Amino acid sequence: MTTEQSVITIFAVAAGTVLTRFLPFLIFPEGKTPPKYITCLGRALPHAVIGLLVVYCLKDAVFSDYHGLPEMIAVGFIFLLHRWKRNTLLSIAGGTVLYMILVQYFFL
Repeated sequence: MTTEQSVITIFAVAAGTVLTRFLPFLIFPEGKTPPKYITCLGRALPHAVIGLLVVYCLKDAVFSDYHGLPEMIAVGFIFLLHRWKRNTLLSIAGGTVLYMILVQYFFL
């Protein structure tokens, strides 16, 4: 990439980021009630995204013999840890650490 192309790319990424951050506040100001479909999307999309991430993470897992067991143990651990502590970051980190320990030391 030339210097000019790099500057244009950086500007485009920065403008896109600023636009996506400020546009909702311009369209839906604080005193105005958003439309019902926006409120419905705001409630439904976080759960849909989490479901999509679970499917994406498990799409390549092979569930025969012991091959899917570390994934299922980690998913169960994440579920229980999140129900107990209600901390997303702790749940993700704990599940990742447990999964890595399982695949490195127990399921070779």
